[in-house]
Amino acid sequence: MSKTKKVGTFRYRILSLLMFATTINYFDRSLMGIMSPDLIEWFGWTKKDYSYIVMIFQAFYAVGLISMGSIIDRLGTKKGYILSIGTWSIFGMLHAVVGRGFSFIGFAIARAGLGFGEAGNFPAAIKTTAEWFPKKDRAFATGLFNAATSLGAIAAPFVIGGLVYWTGGEKGLGELKNWQIPFLITGALSAIWVILWVRTYKKPKDHPKVSKEELAYINSDSTEESTTQLPWSKVFPKRQTWAFSLAKITDAVWWFYLFWGAIFLSENFGVKIKEMGLPFLVIYLIADGGSIFGGWLSGSFMRRGWSVNKSRKLTLLICAIIILPVCFVAFTESKWVAIILISLGAAGHQAWSANIFTLVSDVFPKKATASVVGIGGMVGALAGLVSNLILGSVLDEASKTGFFWAFLVAGSLYIIILGLVHVLMPKMTPMDENLNLIKEE
Repeated sequence: MSKTKKVGTFRYRILSLLMFATTINYFDRSLMGIMSPDLIEWFGWTKKDYSYIVMIFQAFYAVGLISMGSIIDRLGTKKGYILSIGTWSIFGMLHAVVGRGFSFIGFAIARAGLGFGEAGNFPAAIKTTAEWFPKKDRAFATGLFNAATSLGAIAAPFVIGGLVYWTGGEKGLGELKNWQIPFLITGALSAIWVILWVRTYKKPKDHPKVSKEELAYINSDSTEESTTQLPWSKVFPKRQTWAFSLAKITDAVWWFYLFWGAIFLSENFGVKIKEMGLPFLVIYLIADGGSIFGGWLSGSFMRRGWSVNKSRKLTLLICAIIILPVCFVAFTESKWVAIILISLGAAGHQAWSANIFTLVSDVFPKKATASVVGIGGMVGALAGLVSNLILGSVLDEASKTGFFWAFLVAGSLYIIILGLVHVLMPKMTPMDENLNLIKEE
């Protein structure tokens, strides 16, 4: 820690802005999932209707990832991030003007724009991390800002529980009050973030508050790159791109927790909207711990002298083993046993996520990072879209059977994916700025 203090810590101020943006991103994204049992009843949707709205979000998120990743690599992190957060904030607030008469169409349009804009967050954040942190610190830095997904998801049920309520007695006879307000909150938060970002962000070499010692530390295991942009067509065919993309298929599990978790707790254990705060607090606090621990663990292995390949993959294997017990969620009749098992799955996923994001900056040059993250994210979003289509249809017919298969896949998927990633990328050999493998000396 003494070395870090001597070289300066301005990079952690940049990291705090990544955490703030990611918190806003997941607060906005989580609102509909937390309110889903009540919105379904209030608007008269079926579960299939709800699954279609979720799928529209994921489809535009997938398109946004492929587009935003390339845009951010072209525009640069500063302008690209502003474009992303501005887009998702506008469409997030548009949810609040949707009326009951056109609820399906209105939510579909709002979710489409939200998904497209939110797609820019992770490509921009991973690119920023690659610019501001050396490889040995990137998984930990990624784990910290990735933990902010849980901060946003934790805040959502408490804000909703404090503002949204039914009137007039039984559901169906009253009115769902104040459901629009949570969708408006992110607009104010995003405006604050943009002001801070514009005032704070520059690349390390151009920033007057970055000391020579800190700049040297940031670039200690990186090489200088040219500013020539890599065409998307050159990044797409690489086996390393598809190793990362395969690993991102597990995003479908995170989408499942995010958009269907409240419905599972409501239907299986009778949890009401005002009671969602505590279960999700437990789930996402444990998930936060997993994110930070997973990022720290691989970095710890590297500081012992282990190779990047061995450090990352052993950490991913540990994550996959931690996640396995989620397979048994549908078998328990205890609400809190189910919540703890889901919490373990969420923690393992976040630790996994922190490390697979770092795979990109471990292997690819910085100027290709956002594009590769976008391609992989698109694959993850499409996997989530397909799983939602299947789940929405099954749950309308038989909820218990649908949730049994969903949790079985959620628990076992990671260890299968890890095997496939290793086949595609047995050695994590880094590439130069022209995407040629760097020969080991």
